[in-house]
Amino acid sequence: MAREYPINRYRNFGIMAHIDAGKTTTTERVLYYTGKSHKIGEVHDGAATMDWMEQEQERGITITSAATTTFWKGRDGTMHRFNIIDTPGHVDFTIEVERSLRVLDGAIALLDANAGVEPQTETVWRQADKYHVPRMIFVNKMDKIGADFYRCVEMIGSRLGAKPLVMQLPIGAENEFKGVVDLIEMNALVWRNEELGAQWDIVEIPADLKEKAEKYREQMIETAVEVDDAAMEAYLEGEMPDNDTIRRLIRKGTIDVTFFPVFCGSAFKNKGVQPLLDGVIDFLPSPIDIPSINGIDAKTEEPIERHADDNEPLSMLAFKIANDPHMGSLTFCRIYSGHLEAGVTLENTVKGKRERVGRMFQMHANSREQINEAFAGDIVAIVGLKDTTTGDTLCVSSAPVILERMIFPDPVIDISVEPKSKADQEKMGLALNRLAAEDPSFRVKTDEESGQTIISGMGELHLDIIVDRMKREFKVEANIGQPQVAYRETITKRTEKDYTHKKQSGGSGQFARIKIIVEPGEAGKGLEFENKIVGGAVPKEYIPGVQKGVESVMGAGPLIGFPVVDVKVTLVDGAYHDVDSSVLAFEIAARAGFREALREAGPKILEPIMKVEVTTPEDYMGDVIGDLNSRRGQIQGTESRGVVQVVNAFVPLANMFGYVNSLRSMSQGRAQYTMQFDHYEQVPQAVADEVQAKYA
Repeated sequence: MAREYPINRYRNFGIMAHIDAGKTTTTERVLYYTGKSHKIGEVHDGAATMDWMEQEQERGITITSAATTTFWKGRDGTMHRFNIIDTPGHVDFTIEVERSLRVLDGAIALLDANAGVEPQTETVWRQADKYHVPRMIFVNKMDKIGADFYRCVEMIGSRLGAKPLVMQLPIGAENEFKGVVDLIEMNALVWRNEELGAQWDIVEIPADLKEKAEKYREQMIETAVEVDDAAMEAYLEGEMPDNDTIRRLIRKGTIDVTFFPVFCGSAFKNKGVQPLLDGVIDFLPSPIDIPSINGIDAKTEEPIERHADDNEPLSMLAFKIANDPHMGSLTFCRIYSGHLEAGVTLENTVKGKRERVGRMFQMHANSREQINEAFAGDIVAIVGLKDTTTGDTLCVSSAPVILERMIFPDPVIDISVEPKSKADQEKMGLALNRLAAEDPSFRVKTDEESGQTIISGMGELHLDIIVDRMKREFKVEANIGQPQVAYRETITKRTEKDYTHKKQSGGSGQFARIKIIVEPGEAGKGLEFENKIVGGAVPKEYIPGVQKGVESVMGAGPLIGFPVVDVKVTLVDGAYHDVDSSVLAFEIAARAGFREALREAGPKILEPIMKVEVTTPEDYMGDVIGDLNSRRGQIQGTESRGVVQVVNAFVPLANMFGYVNSLRSMSQGRAQYTMQFDHYEQVPQAVADEVQAKYA
């Protein structure tokens, strides 16, 4: 079976927004107007769909569905296929945000017409800039008290440092908001039906807006012709481009991320959604309008490109794992190249495992459709993959490729969680394991001594969100402890240790003697164990006992009981007894001897150092730098990015707790930061004394 829609009629896009800008309502209205299952304007259908949405919201499917497939007829009458990809509302998950930005080809950024560009909008916007994601802007909530479209347009320039291209002007605002002026066609769209917004009339531009519309249209054309030399020349010679040319130029500039078309409306009042959908077709890219995806050949490690083409070898990226109450685990994949059929066996090149593709689905607004095949540009949900986690590549074994080298750093912060009641105990274990499967940068373990459950993640906010999701999605109430830094210990000098373990008290005795050299190892290597025994001083079968004894001590260092890293141990000599020696005796000798050697080898505490990037308006720059210095930070440099300054620094994690609140109050909520683990570093002596006192 061939594909139903040519790939140039695909639009894979996300809706990005500050938490309160109306993302859910806008997504719902988009799904409602584009839904396959009903004709627009039949109220009973509409009511059913909306009620269905509420139920779905309670069950948490659509809006949380990682990707929803829907359809919209363009102005030329051809059907287009939309895959709407959910972007995480929390921007602190650099990994999750970056992955969703990678999977989408374009985006609609929502602004609240009253609040304009809010701090979180700035954060999401900068992440999208980093990936050169083409965007359109929808100024939503035009019916709200205090809605001000023109102020929003001004803020797009001043706060985001972006070039807005105004496509529509609002007719009225707040309670008087009726419709929009279309600056390309130079007519007005006025919505008739308050309830469903399905019908509108095309009328003349209201007299009081005519002059303003002329002015904004002229600005729009001047900006659009800048992307094409021939159009620019013709325009300068007095030739006006026709409407199709204007659309073509705006499409080019949008895909090149030169400017951003701005639309307006009120999703809640059902006004302005349809022209926005036309805009998605007219201005956002299809999978073939953007650069091909780059990967690495899994055999040769050479860089390799995969094009959005059904005839290329299959490659796809698993970008989200969701748990469906009826189907169990669903793995959402974006197909970048080739053609996928149900029942095939693919290779997971990241894990080195084979996976069979069982049932495949496409998610629609109020149904899921089982499909037997899918093509480049499609997004599919696959049931029952066993070893695949987010960020993995699936491909055909004859052309293995790795699309995304996901490097998940080890977590750097731990907190203890305890269920509030016995009933929550079992649910909590289940919830944490599911969350860990979805998010590879989050880990769960049980502390053997205290029996507490410890969760570890990439920062305070990361763990806050995990605890919040546990409550929201799994209905588990938990108490959380104080955050703890994941320290490490290491040694600074070489030492030799000759240790004999003897036990002679009735029955068979125990005897083992070992001589080891313990010295600092290579950074990042953990433990290196080398056996240099010659002449059988310690028989071969006892060597694993020595290694096991050494390894068992690495879990808890001599100073504060944190794991030991970067140590090299060489077994150079020893002695045994024909009767009394055993693997266990050598394990005990190695454990005790290595423990003593660590104490003598100049042990030191290491702490995680975070790479911190603060984005701040110029006015707060001095305060931000002063504050980072006071946190033992090392400023690496500053740069200006559009209208903001960016400060890069290395700061010890121990000094970053509560940073989000201090930064907020220092900058009136306008500065943001991202933080990720970079390396471990020795703790200064004064700090080491404090840490030791705390854990002693």
